[in-house]
Amino acid sequence: MTQQHTPISGTGSTEALPEALPVIDLSLADGSPEDRLRLHDDLRAAATGVGFFQLVGHGVTPEETAALTAAMRAFFALPEADRLAVSNLNSPHYRGYTRTGDERTGGSQDWRDQLDIGAELPPHVPGAGEPAYWWLEGPNQWPDALPELRTAALGWIDHLGGVARRLLHELLTAIGARPDFYDDAFAGHPHLRLKLVRYPGTAPDGAGQGVGAHKDYGFITLLLQDTVGGLQVERPDGTFLDIPPRDGAFVVNLGELLEVATDGYLKATSHRVISPPGARERFSVPFFYNPRLDAHIEPLDFPLAHHAPGATEDPHNPLFADFGLNEWKGYTRAHPEVTRRHHATLTEPAAR
Repeated sequence: MTQQHTPISGTGSTEALPEALPVIDLSLADGSPEDRLRLHDDLRAAATGVGFFQLVGHGVTPEETAALTAAMRAFFALPEADRLAVSNLNSPHYRGYTRTGDERTGGSQDWRDQLDIGAELPPHVPGAGEPAYWWLEGPNQWPDALPELRTAALGWIDHLGGVARRLLHELLTAIGARPDFYDDAFAGHPHLRLKLVRYPGTAPDGAGQGVGAHKDYGFITLLLQDTVGGLQVERPDGTFLDIPPRDGAFVVNLGELLEVATDGYLKATSHRVISPPGARERFSVPFFYNPRLDAHIEPLDFPLAHHAPGATEDPHNPLFADFGLNEWKGYTRAHPEVTRRHHATLTEPAAR
């Protein structure tokens, strides 16, 4: 569900990234006026200068994290036949298991396997005149042998949805906007998704692309890493900064819709994962906080809009004000086999 991008340009600051990501403590939102001022200063600096930061003070407990991590590892330890029983090839909603090498970024093979999970909803089969992106709303697939996976994953979506909502409110406050500016876009059934991801080591051909360089195209991503490194963030000069795991922290990055909504004032930054060496495994859980599929993303009204440098433009990745078109574009490109099996007759959004 990712798109290839050229090195960052036209998004404002030309300064190199620091040698470590900023650390933001969300619990300061409950503190004194001085604490809240510090939080907003730190958030504004991170979101306009880097587009990535480490988030602590988020309220997710070690017990919740351990439950999700244990269920994830148990899933990937299942026999391949059990994992393929919930293959995303069975799902017109792009939910389920993707075998190693079957997802692509920028047309190149990503050496990882994963389970795509979203909010548990009835299938929304588009009616006459409805956009194709409604296919993305529907049920998950769960392995019969692991009932605890459903409990842990849906609980994670619910809790991180609350964390991300609060973070977005504080971020908008930090740049002088109304904190509830986008609440209507998230009302009802926001498109909350997570992936359980395993990087099984270096590909047999020696290629190191765990997942290729890309930007997330929604609002906010919260990433849980294990203790194995590999995540890298792209600097303005095209080189990459390693992001080592930090115990108890989420790595947070902003998506392209926030960059576009603020005309480049907030930054979406390219990132990638280098496969771990040899046969060493790496596990991660990205959570994507995104609005309803039919939400129209209005330009953000904030005092410093006249300082915005303009959003990055990529002719290979056009962005739409309607979120569902961006999400549909991403899934149909990243999972071509699912698209061919279930949606071969549908027009790609970029041609609309």
